[in-house]
Amino acid sequence: MELPVKSPVVAGNGRKASYKIETKNLAYKSSNLYDESKWGSLQNYFKKPPKFILNDVTCEAHPGVLTAIAGPSGAGKTTLLDILAGNISSGQVSGHVLINNLPIDTKRFRRLAGYVTQDDALFPSLTVEETLMYSAFLRLRCGRKEAVDRVKILINELGLDRVSSSRIGEGSNHGISGGERRRVSIGVELVHDPSVILIDEPTSGLDSNSAFGVVSLLKSMAISRDKTIVLTIHQPGFRILELLDRLILLSNGFVLHNGSLKSLEHRLKVSGHFIPPRVNVLEFAIDVATTLIIDTPKTPIERVKNHEKPEKDGEFPYPNSHLEEITILSERFFKNIFRTKQLFLTRIIQAVLSGLILGTIFVKYVNE
Repeated sequence: MELPVKSPVVAGNGRKASYKIETKNLAYKSSNLYDESKWGSLQNYFKKPPKFILNDVTCEAHPGVLTAIAGPSGAGKTTLLDILAGNISSGQVSGHVLINNLPIDTKRFRRLAGYVTQDDALFPSLTVEETLMYSAFLRLRCGRKEAVDRVKILINELGLDRVSSSRIGEGSNHGISGGERRRVSIGVELVHDPSVILIDEPTSGLDSNSAFGVVSLLKSMAISRDKTIVLTIHQPGFRILELLDRLILLSNGFVLHNGSLKSLEHRLKVSGHFIPPRVNVLEFAIDVATTLIIDTPKTPIERVKNHEKPEKDGEFPYPNSHLEEITILSERFFKNIFRTKQLFLTRIIQAVLSGLILGTIFVKYVNE
């Protein structure tokens, strides 16, 4: 992937800019691995040839549209999302990622986008409100009062009012539910109101009702705020499928389909496939993926010349100084520590005992 030379365009009328994301002929290879089945032999000194995780991927996501990346396990869904989020070095990727028809600037893109990973990285001892509050303090350029107001509005939008004062919890700690945890994770990335939202498996581990609620929330945000939302999904139900505007179907790193669900259904029928009753289109398409022709664009992607001036380096300044960030993180750290008193006491005893035991090594030399 080429090094970024320009930045995405920012609207000059005070309104938050919308962003169209495109990939052109994107390819990504895995690193070389040793053959463990031949451990100890001379052949182990030779590495396996690299495997293509993504190959010639050309697709796009538009503002105001809910775009889903689907496919079987190992199809390359999360890898594609990681590349879009800038989590994979551009030196390992070939092809192009464009934002509003311009090469992506990873550093600036991370400040205008939010990326929600599949695993929730939340502190179990903090409440829902505190979790969102600390995220707001770290990511918003405003006073504490404005941050508090922003969090209250966000809690209401996410439907978390009932559990705002409940601790996140984990395992058997009787914290909030799985669907509520997922909404909190989404809220952590939404607190700075990003124009682009990337979410890895938002329905993973949720019951059908909770999964539908999460995707419905994303759909309403895409429409009402003209956000570009891209998510990965594995086995969506009928109700969730109806919420998806655009579908990117991957298989073995290739794009099999890039368009609407109706166009996918049409392709299946033209290919001579009959979709059985009670089986959704996507699920059936994954089952017969080997019979589908790889979807390649018939015409090159248009390069629309943009006359707006790209933003300067100071357009996306950091919201806090280093000292302010240390203060916020220290406050969060001590709040976590003091809420787990047993763990805090155990660590103190462990440190004291370790010091005493290691200190006895030098008793002989001190006496001499």
